[in-house]
Amino acid sequence: MREPKILKLDQGYTFARYAELPYERDDILKDLGCSIATQALSLPTYGGELNLQDLSDRLTAAFQFTTISSEQARREFLIAPLLTEVCQHTQQKVRVEYPLTVSNWLKGSFDYYFQANNFLVIKAISAEGWVDSWRFVGPPRCGGPTKPNHLSGFTQLGAELLALDQWTESEVPVLYGAVSTGQIWQFGVLHRQEKHLVEDPTLYRVPQELEVLTRILIGIVSGPV
Repeated sequence: MREPKILKLDQGYTFARYAELPYERDDILKDLGCSIATQALSLPTYGGELNLQDLSDRLTAAFQFTTISSEQARREFLIAPLLTEVCQHTQQKVRVEYPLTVSNWLKGSFDYYFQANNFLVIKAISAEGWVDSWRFVGPPRCGGPTKPNHLSGFTQLGAELLALDQWTESEVPVLYGAVSTGQIWQFGVLHRQEKHLVEDPTLYRVPQELEVLTRILIGIVSGPV
């Protein structure tokens, strides 16, 4: 194994800490033995009948009557209802704040974790610094520009998927992941044999693309590998 350039051999790193490191995600993940690239993915998609009117009404009410500026509010009022819909449709359980320790460099908890036909890890992130059409939509922090939050979120997601890769006894060839603010979702796939993380540049917005997003989540959880 190559000598790490960023990570310290005598230090421990939680999943959350990877999102705080001020280094390029390529270099961080390289120290974990993983490469990363951005390219369009062909994600599993559920093609059956789907009635999302109740879910759509509930999310619309959340936008109208709830202050959803905090990460906790986004989890409760935007992410949780959507994942509940996925659970009910697939009859699969989502594990919340799922703890996992693989090594001193790979430990912490998954915000949301599906273990079904496919494996799906979802990382909830704040909306600050998210990129819309590759422009910052959040104000910079004091002291300099803010790194887009989906970039640091994907660094953390990569570490979580690498931990899952080492922990699970399943032989599925890929592990799915997503980062989400509740309003914006973005997917990625870890190719296990190559230790290669692919980030899909497509952003799915709620409520505008709710049906497309829901069909992808159902397709991942219930579909073939």
